Amino acid sequence: MTTLLYDGSFDGLLTSVFEVFEYRYKDVEIFSKQNFYQENIFAEIHEVITQNDKAERVFNKLEQNIGRSGIHQLLKVFLSEDPLLEQLILSAIKQSIQHPTENILQNYADDDILAISKICKSVDRERHRMTAFVRFEKMQDNVFFAKIDPDFNVLPLIRKHFKDRYQDQKWMIYDLRRNYGILYDLETCDFFYPEEKLDLSRYQQQFHEEENQYQKLWQRYFTKTNIVERKNLKLHIQHVPRRYWKYLTEKW
Repeated sequence: MTTLLYDGSFDGLLTSVFEVFEYRYKDVEIFSKQNFYQENIFAEIHEVITQNDKAERVFNKLEQNIGRSGIHQLLKVFLSEDPLLEQLILSAIKQSIQHPTENILQNYADDDILAISKICKSVDRERHRMTAFVRFEKMQDNVFFAKIDPDFNVLPLIRKHFKDRYQDQKWMIYDLRRNYGILYDLETCDFFYPEEKLDLSRYQQQFHEEENQYQKLWQRYFTKTNIVERKNLKLHIQHVPRRYWKYLTEKW
């Protein structure tokens, strides 16, 4: 057994896949260095150094075989942070090379392809909910700030949605679980990686003086428009699961 360790990036994973073929490894497994725990003391460890040229060659081959849409599906699997994501992606790439003229991602008779399909649906669902349930709060520097804590690493998937929708104001979206975010300053829309996690105890102290008034007004609106006799909590939870309530001002 050969274990390949990479830096946790998508390019690093593609580099790992390239080296699986380059060195003709047969019995192989791939792990990011952050998630690796050596159980098999007899496994040969191969540390992968991310190389853009190798990653690009794999990317181009995938684009030729499964198209951009297929690559996007594999990216969703990568962002899902599933414990088996590396093995699933490696399996899909191997199948795409063995059957270059077939759309292997629609071969649901294969267990790995079926798992990829299920993961993509879950990630898509989370991405959609993040675009619906994000709540921005105005800060003292006039930047609109939103904090999220999604099950999957969907920030790269919602970046374009918010950039296209909110082009006339500065905003930030911060992932509490993964400690990074997106910053839009009216010109660029880039990821940022703070050295320290957000201090929630001091967070509200940074609100703009108008923010608390808007929140109270929003909460009052939902209270006044609520019809108690028509309340259907079961249906409501189906559309807005409880774990998203912490984002919603009207639920506080």
